[in-house]
Amino acid sequence: MNPPMLSSTNADRSQNHSDGYEHGWLARLAGRLFGRRRQGPVPAELANHVTVLGIENGRFWADTQGGALAIEAQRALEREKAALGKMEGGHLPPAHFLAISGGSDDGAFGAGLICGWSASGTIPTFKLVTGVSTGAMIAPFAFLGRSYMEGLRAVYTKIGPGNVLKRLGIQNAVFGEALADTAPLYGLITHYVNEQTRADIASEYNRGRLLLIGTASLDAQRPVIWNIGAIAASGRPGALELIRKVILASASIPGAFPPMMIDVEAGGHHYQEMSVDGGVVAQSFLYPADIGLEVDFASTELARERHAYIIRNSRLDPEWASVNRRFLTISGRAIATMIHYIGYNDILRIYATAKRDGVDYNLAYIESDFPHVKHEKFDPQYMKALFDSAYAKGRHGFPWRKVPPLLDLAKSPDQPR
Repeated sequence: MNPPMLSSTNADRSQNHSDGYEHGWLARLAGRLFGRRRQGPVPAELANHVTVLGIENGRFWADTQGGALAIEAQRALEREKAALGKMEGGHLPPAHFLAISGGSDDGAFGAGLICGWSASGTIPTFKLVTGVSTGAMIAPFAFLGRSYMEGLRAVYTKIGPGNVLKRLGIQNAVFGEALADTAPLYGLITHYVNEQTRADIASEYNRGRLLLIGTASLDAQRPVIWNIGAIAASGRPGALELIRKVILASASIPGAFPPMMIDVEAGGHHYQEMSVDGGVVAQSFLYPADIGLEVDFASTELARERHAYIIRNSRLDPEWASVNRRFLTISGRAIATMIHYIGYNDILRIYATAKRDGVDYNLAYIESDFPHVKHEKFDPQYMKALFDSAYAKGRHGFPWRKVPPLLDLAKSPDQPR
């Protein structure tokens, strides 16, 4: 199934034209000066009481609600045992976790690796799948498995910039909320995350599996983990639309893309939460570190093999460049460097948590055998080449790294990491 080609209709253009006359230049000027209107954000004192669509376990604050997530994991275990027909105290099969990071168009790496791994016939059914940014786009496909691989391939090999964004005028940097409109990306998400997808996610959730997506609340300045399976299985009107919005929010890079305004409830009142790319806080996550303090993974009830697979949709080696002495160049380079090391610190944090909790750690990232190539964002040729490279590795047995390169003491000091 190919991605949809989206274009404006004559009716759309006519409506926009009439709206311009209806509102007049004064209203448009006011909008540019004072910004787009929004419903009020959740007050700080009500932050811990936020729900969405009335679903109590639909979302969690990643920084303070590890205990609530631990309860959700326990309930998932009970559903899993019921699906497996396990009696109390019965031996549990190995649990496989998958964390997929952000990385923009480098998500073609993770998509290719997962598709190749699936084609090899050795990919496990994951107990837990998490995603951030481009990883949030990949996560539902990875969660649902083989029958969704062709869709995943299409998303990362048959699209171009026009399927992701519509560039806006430079005036939006001053008067608007973003440099681009993500209506094309929302159309792409809507095409693939449909009613059947929601039903399939709900079915797997009811079997004890979890699909979690990370965003960031700019109002609260906090990370949010969305329990996509619980939302899908809730039966609430608007559940499918919410899932689509969460995926788009997770991929909405602040400044470049507009934020996603998500309707929430707290204290009996309705509010709007400004949600953006989860990479603002973390490029990837497995589970909040404090869950390991809330739960004894080695207890008789929970004892099982656990294997974590972390896909970092980026390189880990720094990219040298001669930086011009200009404001935008210096700022852009500094931001890129910050993002690079946030992502590296994430895989170190996950490694430390996995080791503490007795979880087998496996890491994949774009290695130096794939050349640095200067390219336009979402360039189809670049993305297909990266996808094909990762696919081949996944198809023939990917050499998962057991330790982040920085901690691999077996390397000589002079060997590149």
